[in-house]
Amino acid sequence: MASLRLQGPIRVSRTLDLALIVDDHPLFCDALSITLQAVAGISRVETAGRLETAIDRLDRGPLPDVVVLDLNLPDVDGIDGLIRLRAVVGQAPVVVVSSLTDNRVIGAALMAGAAGYIPKHSNRETFRTAFDEIRAGRVWTPEGYVPVAGGKDPANQREDAIARLSLLTRQQSKILQLICEGLLNKQIAYDLSIAETTVKAHVTAIMRKLGVQSRTQAVLLAREASFTSLMP
Repeated sequence: MASLRLQGPIRVSRTLDLALIVDDHPLFCDALSITLQAVAGISRVETAGRLETAIDRLDRGPLPDVVVLDLNLPDVDGIDGLIRLRAVVGQAPVVVVSSLTDNRVIGAALMAGAAGYIPKHSNRETFRTAFDEIRAGRVWTPEGYVPVAGGKDPANQREDAIARLSLLTRQQSKILQLICEGLLNKQIAYDLSIAETTVKAHVTAIMRKLGVQSRTQAVLLAREASFTSLMP
């Protein structure tokens, strides 16, 4: 059976009635929906196949009681999707259900605020136990997970980068994503239907929160949260 490790303080217990699954594999979404309803006490399940679709759904409300997220989505690379969702869901926990079981990925997800990390291959009893713990306000990690040791190694540099990225607001995270795609301020303003001066103000705030001096440095820091950086 999967082991439990507490990450930080215990939070208050919560009711988990409505779940939003964010995964681009329809068959897995169907199987996970059935599992959550059968063993996790969740009565209503909605699905989204892309991060932007999920964010649009969250904007419309009402907010779900829990979001179940696959890290590997068509429109997001690495932990960025989790960071952006955490800026939208309020107090609702975000549980990562992923085929990736590398300790570096799990640790990065927990650092970015995941309420739990469940491997996709887990059996129903593991899902039952994991969601019982998450419902009780505790954080679930899979059996065999070992936190990365301290020091100034690349793993801890990634953790520092993820901690800084988690400080960004939802709009700032979106603007940083567009910067990473190579868009200029004028193009970002057009895409987001905001004034270019507003974009400039956001860019200044982004660089201040990330502790960088240029857009290039911001892009390099953002890449620390990508799968390319996380995986060997």
